[in-house]
Amino acid sequence: MQIVKNKNMIRQFGLLTTIFLTTCSLFGQKADFVKSDKITYPVHKANVGKIAFMRENIPIEKFKQSDFLTTYELKDKSNLDIRFFLKNSLTNSLHVLSPKSSAEELVKNGNYQFSFFLDGKKVYVENLNNNAGSKESKNKKKMVRVPLISAANEDSWGKFLWNRFLANGGQEALTDGEHLLKIEIRPYLNTTEVLTGEIIAEGEIKIIVPQIIIDEKLVKVQNIEQLTDWQVSTEKIDNVKLEELNRKILTNAYKNITSVVVIKDGKLLIEEYFNEENRNSLHDTRSVGKSFASTLMGIAIKGGYIKSEAQTLKDFYNLSTFQNYSPSKDSITLQSLLTMSSAFDGSDMNQESPGNEEKMYTAENWVDFTLNLSIDKTKTAKKRWDYFTAGVVLLGDIIHKSVPNGLEKYADEKLFQPLGITDYKWQLTPQKVANTAGSLQLRSLDYAKYGQLYQNKGSWNGKQILSQEWVTKSLSRQMEIGEGEYYGYLFWNKTYKIKDVEYEVCYSSGNGGNRIFIFKDKPIVIVITSEAYNTPYGEKQVDKIMEEYLIPTIF
Repeated sequence: MQIVKNKNMIRQFGLLTTIFLTTCSLFGQKADFVKSDKITYPVHKANVGKIAFMRENIPIEKFKQSDFLTTYELKDKSNLDIRFFLKNSLTNSLHVLSPKSSAEELVKNGNYQFSFFLDGKKVYVENLNNNAGSKESKNKKKMVRVPLISAANEDSWGKFLWNRFLANGGQEALTDGEHLLKIEIRPYLNTTEVLTGEIIAEGEIKIIVPQIIIDEKLVKVQNIEQLTDWQVSTEKIDNVKLEELNRKILTNAYKNITSVVVIKDGKLLIEEYFNEENRNSLHDTRSVGKSFASTLMGIAIKGGYIKSEAQTLKDFYNLSTFQNYSPSKDSITLQSLLTMSSAFDGSDMNQESPGNEEKMYTAENWVDFTLNLSIDKTKTAKKRWDYFTAGVVLLGDIIHKSVPNGLEKYADEKLFQPLGITDYKWQLTPQKVANTAGSLQLRSLDYAKYGQLYQNKGSWNGKQILSQEWVTKSLSRQMEIGEGEYYGYLFWNKTYKIKDVEYEVCYSSGNGGNRIFIFKDKPIVIVITSEAYNTPYGEKQVDKIMEEYLIPTIF
């Protein structure tokens, strides 16, 4: 009898164990590779593997099934959050992909993969940067809330993810009317190859894009009023194509564009303004102003105030009085600063870099900040391009110290007055020196003059403002910075290919999609101004405007 009783107890225990393990497996509470949160809220238990769309951040303890959005109207000053409910934490899901990896390795090399679908078509897939989300969140969280659209501009990796989705096809696909948006989330791991797991959460929502009512008169190609600075071209262009572009800008398919100006054969061919801007508006084109530092350096060399770009920093500073002195600093040339290939330990492409521009802006003295930086030995070993705003500030300071009456007055006398530019605004450094890092504000037509100066090989109205040699050096391919992309003396270079025809352009470039394009083998200058600062779509939409509209319209 005792044996039978024991057997019954064993059977009952086994049954209970099976039920327990099944329940734990269902709700992700089995023995984890790393310890993670328990699934406690009913709404979580009922929605494992689902994404909830929300109009606002509803605390989880108050969150109900009825709070799941099924429809969302896409408009300004609105909010769209997601909250996804997982069976297990990200790190535990990554462990399935690579059972031999440590938790540290999984967190370092993996994250969520987001796939965006619109109306059944996959539009964009992104493997989140490893820095998106904290280590603790990846290890523990089975429930994650992410703001995608925030009226208050809440800082989140989700906001940038959403903007990149828009920049990579989402914006153009979200035409007026109703669309079905679906998001799928998977774990991914990037070691020797990219491994992607099964879907761990998914959800969909109907997106309503309201029709933007625009004044059809504004779509029409704007009449160019006569002016003294430019002859107006009488050449015929493809107005239909240009009006398509205008409509896209007016309906926010291309966002925050403020002006488009085209000069052909030295004459004003296209002049369009948007978003309440006009011919007299001053535009903050951010790093477009860096190119002006190159121009002023060339003028100062032409004037004999600076010998050449081969001069080194020791000619202008007693470098031993600054921090982190190294003999390598003595040999840093002006040319290396012009081509962003100096050996300073500074990079704007790396937020952790000691010389990142955001760290410079908080310093009391930007020049001292730069000269105090260490030398990056990897750059002395092998010369390489690295975007470095602080180096351009240094160039401005050298010009300021070398020319009569300082940089600002010199620029007015030697550049702006000869070009007939009277309305402009410099941003100043903490030492009240004109800031060559950027944000020099001009009218669009005056930016066009600046571009035409280079198209004219440095001359304007018969006067040689810049030497032809300096123009050639500035616009040449001094440094290769990527596939098909190059850098000169604070000018960029790339080639557009449209219907098998190549169009090489040199250009000034500023945050948000601000550009002055100077065509190499064509008598064309194009100015595009924009206020799409710090957005992933700002840069991409300029290329689309050039490739799909302006170049086909002009040629």
